Amino acid sequence: MPSPRVTNAHAHDSGRPGGRPAGTLRIGRIAGSDILVSRSWFVVAALIAYVVAPQAERVAPGLGPWKYAAGLLFAIVLYGSVLLHEISHAVMARRYGFPVTSITLHFLGGMTAVEGEARRPREEFAIAVVGPITSLVVAGVGMGLVSLTEPGLLRLVLGGVAVSNLLIGLLNLVPGLPLDGGRVLKAAVWGATGNVHRGTMIAGWCGRALAVAALLWPFAIERVTGDPQSPLDYVMGAIIAVFLWVGATAAMASARLRRRLPELVGRTLARTAIAVPEATPVADAVQRAARAGVTSIVTTTTTGEPVGIVQTAAVAAIPDPRRPWVPVSAVAQHLETGQTLPASIQGEELVMAISRRPAPAYLLVEEDGGIAGVLVTEDVDTAFKESRH
Repeated sequence: MPSPRVTNAHAHDSGRPGGRPAGTLRIGRIAGSDILVSRSWFVVAALIAYVVAPQAERVAPGLGPWKYAAGLLFAIVLYGSVLLHEISHAVMARRYGFPVTSITLHFLGGMTAVEGEARRPREEFAIAVVGPITSLVVAGVGMGLVSLTEPGLLRLVLGGVAVSNLLIGLLNLVPGLPLDGGRVLKAAVWGATGNVHRGTMIAGWCGRALAVAALLWPFAIERVTGDPQSPLDYVMGAIIAVFLWVGATAAMASARLRRRLPELVGRTLARTAIAVPEATPVADAVQRAARAGVTSIVTTTTTGEPVGIVQTAAVAAIPDPRRPWVPVSAVAQHLETGQTLPASIQGEELVMAISRRPAPAYLLVEEDGGIAGVLVTEDVDTAFKESRH
């Protein structure tokens, strides 16, 4: 299924348990990734159960109300195969070193949230193509089992899952974002031109073309065959068109922003800093910073290890008469895990680091452990906004 990837590790944090997005339920965890189900899935599962129930009654007469249970079982098995599709994306992404935060099942299929973007065309290709291949393999296995199964409910479920996975595999190979085939096209253009941005834009435009085709498809079928299409056909065409258009547009917008990320260089954006022992009075620390002509203060232990960043607003809140008596550690933000970054950090790596551990400021250090400066999140945001103009 379409597997959009996210580059912001904080994108799923909505203040809910586990940081899961609104409108989802966590049903488990596989290989370090949360398995989420959107509430829309329950709607489509009920619809599938309703559609499949008459077929279940036909192959197994006398089921009565249990035919709907059989239809629901089919929906669960079908989405189990969709989950396999998404897990294959996740496994391949992890193989290349990309964290996978979650896998979400929704009414149109599934989505695997992968942090970061492929570094090479072959990585993009492998992560994308493994999903449709998995679906086609499931389809093949299902068809093989159908030939060995007697007519009945089991054969109905196996046959339905086989045909569905065949369609899922083939449709996902259609070259247009946000489908897996779009990412395969992106990888091909990237490999041929050496330009990842061009690959994304071409695949995105193809995705938009597919959206228009999906919207017009029911009209075309009615015109060619002369058979009127049901309102549901038009509604589904519109839903799929919106899904494709929004996904393609989001991928293109992300590519435009990603093109500007190299302009964000940690060392360039960092504010100069001075290190002072954490027991130093605020007044003394401020005077040292002024004499050194720096704008930031870093507190250290007696052994010289950086432990905090002094917040300007916190210093301003200390009345002048008290500053000689208040230790600078009292107005410093203690450095937590993830707040110390290499001075060479830049681009997407910088954005990911800030997203992974949101904080007002970060300490940049040289390879030898020396202090390179203080990176203020507000400065990064400003630079990013300016780069967009």
